[in-house]
Amino acid sequence: MSDTLARLELLVRARYSLIVLDTIEPELAERMIRQIASNLSLHYYTWTRSKGLRRGGIRPEADDPHVAETQEPHKALLMAEREGSGCFLFRDLGAWLHEPLVASHVLDVVQGFATRRGALFVIGHEVRLPDTLRPYATTLRLAGPTFEDYRALVERVIRDQSTRMPVRVELTHEQRTRLINNLTGLSLGEAERIVTKLIIEDGALRSDDIGRVIAAKRQAVEQDGLLEYHPSLDDMSQVAGLTGLKSWLAKRRLVVTDPARAEEFGLSFPRGVLLLGVPGCGKSLCAKAVAREWGLPLLKLDPANLYDKYVGDSEKNFKRAMQTAERLAPIVLWIDELEKAFAAGNDEDGGVSRRVFGTFLSWLQERRGDVFVVATSNDVAKLPPEFIRKGRFDEIFFVDLPAPAAREEIFRIHLARRRQDAACFDLGSLAATTADFSGAEIEEAIVSGLYTAFAAGRRLDTETIVAEAKRTRPLSRTMGERLTALRNWARDRTVAAD
Repeated sequence: MSDTLARLELLVRARYSLIVLDTIEPELAERMIRQIASNLSLHYYTWTRSKGLRRGGIRPEADDPHVAETQEPHKALLMAEREGSGCFLFRDLGAWLHEPLVASHVLDVVQGFATRRGALFVIGHEVRLPDTLRPYATTLRLAGPTFEDYRALVERVIRDQSTRMPVRVELTHEQRTRLINNLTGLSLGEAERIVTKLIIEDGALRSDDIGRVIAAKRQAVEQDGLLEYHPSLDDMSQVAGLTGLKSWLAKRRLVVTDPARAEEFGLSFPRGVLLLGVPGCGKSLCAKAVAREWGLPLLKLDPANLYDKYVGDSEKNFKRAMQTAERLAPIVLWIDELEKAFAAGNDEDGGVSRRVFGTFLSWLQERRGDVFVVATSNDVAKLPPEFIRKGRFDEIFFVDLPAPAAREEIFRIHLARRRQDAACFDLGSLAATTADFSGAEIEEAIVSGLYTAFAAGRRLDTETIVAEAKRTRPLSRTMGERLTALRNWARDRTVAAD
């Protein structure tokens, strides 16, 4: 915050007369501007549409009453022009900037700062300026609260509530870090209300309160409609095989659960992985399991939600989705079947896919928030080559058909899910029968066997599953040429997930 404060003060000193602050924390911006006015010995004014213009003191409780009849933006701006020097903060003025009368008054105010000290601050989110004002404006995107800000907030709420009632904090160091991590992306006001509610409910902060914080984030995601919240129910124990990928992820888990120590060590938040390979072999399951293993919310980007019939809106939707992802960070962002969204050479939509693809590449390279991307693809030939370049993702893994030991584990997992005792089955025989089957095909053989056994009024057994498997024509046989080509491509370009 101190760096942003110094930068804003420098802009005012350098006579930048129109400063647009892109933020979802208006209260934080107000505190900074009030401080700048105090540092520069300038009057401080604030305006809202509901109450009008008000002259501020050093502290909020010392503010003067609101000036009468200044709720209309053009009247408040006219009053600001008459007042002369000062820092004038207008909240949510962006909604009126494209009205000619309001834009004209803004222009009068900012031009007046050529001969007097101060600036006009417009704060809001994604403020769009008319052409007449752009030459006078500079836009600064304010970073949200840091991990340390949320940590301090939690400690303060615990202290405050402890003066009113006994409070028990039943969190390990790792659980406390996870709770604070999951508060990030909420405004400080939202975070304070949530933590206060959790404490008041039962006089304690416990590990299960982490899930309640994640639920609050889910509400924020669902309101926007561009990202889908997915509950991550399965951990890595439900993923068979893929030992190489699991080992890679395990080494990075501590960076996520203890980011402060990782930063001191010189490590940054991992960027993500691209999983290429055979359909039905657990790529999507991995995305869900990573989120559960790391204790982070899982958001899914469905490209179908991005594309809009109006020119330019698809790109805006994508930017908004990525801003939401960054705001809610740290998170796992899952993009399934990447090739369907950004297929190479797709000109059928007038170039929209190419423009969104370009925006996505830029975001992958320059993203600000702690967003771990898990992208999956079944057909690498359709992916633009730019995706494969190092730097977009930390690593590119190839997920092949499961080996015999992994197939046995897949049978064990899916039989247990369907209330079957795996010890009653010959897993070795089942694994041998399902050579070249994907995990999804093995699951389907079990389901088909259950239907057959249920219809015959008997228990499921090894022979029934074997019979169902023999009737199956797996993808590896029906599309053998494509699978061979995919393996040949991946041999020297990717890391084996197993």
